[in-house]
Amino acid sequence: MTSETVDDAARDEQRPSAFRITTGRERGYHPAAVDTFLAAARESFESEGSLTAYDVRVASFPLIKNGYAVADVDAALGRIEDAFAARQREQVVRSGGVEAWVGDARSKAQEILDHLARSRKHKFARTGFLTFGYRVDEVDHVAGRIVRYLRDGDDLSAEQLRSAAFRMQRGGYREEQVDALLDATIDVILAVR
Repeated sequence: MTSETVDDAARDEQRPSAFRITTGRERGYHPAAVDTFLAAARESFESEGSLTAYDVRVASFPLIKNGYAVADVDAALGRIEDAFAARQREQVVRSGGVEAWVGDARSKAQEILDHLARSRKHKFARTGFLTFGYRVDEVDHVAGRIVRYLRDGDDLSAEQLRSAAFRMQRGGYREEQVDALLDATIDVILAVR
């Protein structure tokens, strides 16, 4: 090891971590993975790179002991996703005008409403009887909140959808379909902020 490498390592140990560190049996996100992703996100945002709000939303990290507190990192990722979405909105408005942006958001919202118009317990494809999927009643409850937001203007935030968690049941809704609809709804919410 060179003296520069030792000095760099010593500085890293002295630098306070960006997030709370988990203790005991609690697991948290792998700090190096989070730091690497955040550095890449910052670089992409500053250079108007190819990273998108969706990329931030689907980022995942290994869980380890003495990792970054999950809630802290998730909150930071939510703010970063919001920043990427705002930048994307500004770019589209500059190039196509406000009408194009609003029209696209309306179109996406109508697609979501059309999908959620299906009858209760049949809004998404189901897994097989022996396979687990998202609990139907819980997903239908969130779907109802989404409909009320899009149709009636009830309160619903991107953070609430980001943190939505469903228990599992045999023969439940297919996870990938539910997750895709939640992602599309978050896109609409971020578009109209």
